[in-house]
Amino acid sequence: MTRTPAAAITEIRVTPVAFADPPLLNAVGAHEPLALRSIVELVTDSGDYGLGESYGDAVHVQRLRTVGSALIGLDALDTAQLRHATAEALTRDTLSGGHGTSGMVTGTTTLDRVFAPLEMASLDVQGKLLGVPVTTLLGGRCRESVPFSGYLFFKWAGHPRAGQTPATASDDGFGTALDPAGIVAQAERMAAEYGFTALKLKGGVFDPEQEATAVEALAARFPGMPLRLDPNAAWSVETSVRIGNRLNGALEYLEDPTAGFGGMAEVRKRVDMPLATNMCVVAFDHIPRAVAAGSIDIVLSDPHFWGGLRRSQELVGIAETFGLGLSMHSNSHLGVSLAAMLHFAASARSIDYACDTHWPWKNPEDDVVEGSPFTFEGGSLTVPASPGLGIALDRDRLERLHRAYTDSGLTARDDTTYMRRFHPAFDPTIPRF
Repeated sequence: MTRTPAAAITEIRVTPVAFADPPLLNAVGAHEPLALRSIVELVTDSGDYGLGESYGDAVHVQRLRTVGSALIGLDALDTAQLRHATAEALTRDTLSGGHGTSGMVTGTTTLDRVFAPLEMASLDVQGKLLGVPVTTLLGGRCRESVPFSGYLFFKWAGHPRAGQTPATASDDGFGTALDPAGIVAQAERMAAEYGFTALKLKGGVFDPEQEATAVEALAARFPGMPLRLDPNAAWSVETSVRIGNRLNGALEYLEDPTAGFGGMAEVRKRVDMPLATNMCVVAFDHIPRAVAAGSIDIVLSDPHFWGGLRRSQELVGIAETFGLGLSMHSNSHLGVSLAAMLHFAASARSIDYACDTHWPWKNPEDDVVEGSPFTFEGGSLTVPASPGLGIALDRDRLERLHRAYTDSGLTARDDTTYMRRFHPAFDPTIPRF
């Protein structure tokens, strides 16, 4: 017997957007002047809508639109059916690429990447229809606020304009950070403005000894504060062991120092500190291999990688089963993703470490949500209590950021090509050090 949908989906709109991003350096290059995202609106026959957010690469946007058309008429309350229909639609997918992470994390599944924002939007509209926040749909909240870490980057003063080089670029307001002193100054600003009580440095950019010196400078400036270092697998095993042992006692954990299950396991045997990952383990079928090899101690979850909020909750249980710590990974994102991250973290029984976020690097006006719903206090954000995700779409802002996307001509995130505009010999092949 065919069941009448309780909340039939009448339309799914996918709008790619772009917003200003500083020249943050990483193992594969530098952030371009614009970050790309996509906003999903799922509309039901009641006129209510739910919001999702994902990557903005053109291939990914096309997949979202193709799958979205296959979900019309289905029940927005039946997320299991929506995932099944998404998987069915993707059996006809002939596109390639669309990972949205500039080549650093490609082991996620297409189904999980595509379904995540659709599930996000369906949960948002479910909460609105039922008059409850998404945390209630996820089983309730374990905490009222979520702690975040200050995310530090080596960076140029600003994006070079015509006739400029990275060395002569005008200051973008965030300042230069190309040495330990610059990183400490950046951390002081982050701590003063947001109250962060943990700090993470993106490494894999300069000589590992220089990056270790930056961590030691942070430890001296912020004694007792939890610190993390993430080289994005740019180091060899031997480099990872050498720097890991040098920083033993200074770091809370070392994140993805080297590539692969075997390499991470070897470092873990020889370095007496926890190893975290959002590269080695980014899908459920990675977990048995990582556990068997002894590769990791901490998984950095990400609903955009793992197939949404409910799949991320499954990860919580698996992490508990194997005694793994848990936190959350971040990419350049807008307020829809931030709200979803908050609801997941609030509902997770175990979030053992402060979560990552790129939020401080974004202009507050560059968003698609109404008002300014997120205010850091003591490095934490309060979880929205209104129905759904607790945010509303600002259509004027959405249109402005969509125009920025169409005017830019960008179709994919490409940190490496952007870096090579200024350093033609740049080679992101790992291990680099």
